[in-house]
Amino acid sequence: MQPGKTILYYVHDPMCSWCWGFRPTWLKVQKALPENVSVVSLLGGLAADTSQPMPDAMQQKISAIWRTIQQQIPATTFNFDFWIQNTPKRSTYPACRAIIAARQQNPSLEQVMILAIQQAYYLKAINPSESKILVQLADKLGLDTDLFARDLVSEQTQQILLDEIHMAKSLGVQGFPSLVLANKGDYSMINIDYTQPDVILQQINTLAYLD
Repeated sequence: MQPGKTILYYVHDPMCSWCWGFRPTWLKVQKALPENVSVVSLLGGLAADTSQPMPDAMQQKISAIWRTIQQQIPATTFNFDFWIQNTPKRSTYPACRAIIAARQQNPSLEQVMILAIQQAYYLKAINPSESKILVQLADKLGLDTDLFARDLVSEQTQQILLDEIHMAKSLGVQGFPSLVLANKGDYSMINIDYTQPDVILQQINTLAYLD
């Protein structure tokens, strides 16, 4: 971090349901940030690679979390057909690598890919743990699918993901989404309010030592 530069780290996972619920508020926060605060997104890597089907108990647990989110963040929509139409896997690393692969081809499509994965998962009941699904999403975004498919499984992409996970842990992040403000050598965890952007912005404005 450059001396005197204020950075707001946003640690997330494209298959984190709380991140999906937080999205509308997070967009409002970003639009209202002070000019001297820059946003850096880090992938947290919620669940490592696996080819094993998700146990029934975990499916029920995550489905229950979706319902909790709908209660706490009423505007959030989930398509529960996902649990009927797919063989879920507790694996979000492929989706995380897809974000990196998209970013490497076209940085302006990073956020677009995040939304595409979220919409596929939560609204269309499509499983973004599957590489073929991620390649299809890349194709719809106009990315070079051959290059994307290679990057999706490359050692370089995996290392970038691991580096971002390590960075997030070094910031003290233990869950997603998380916000950490880095200012003048100090690192402060921002308490997240899922429905009130002003609550988040007040913390940032206070900690950023604004004139």
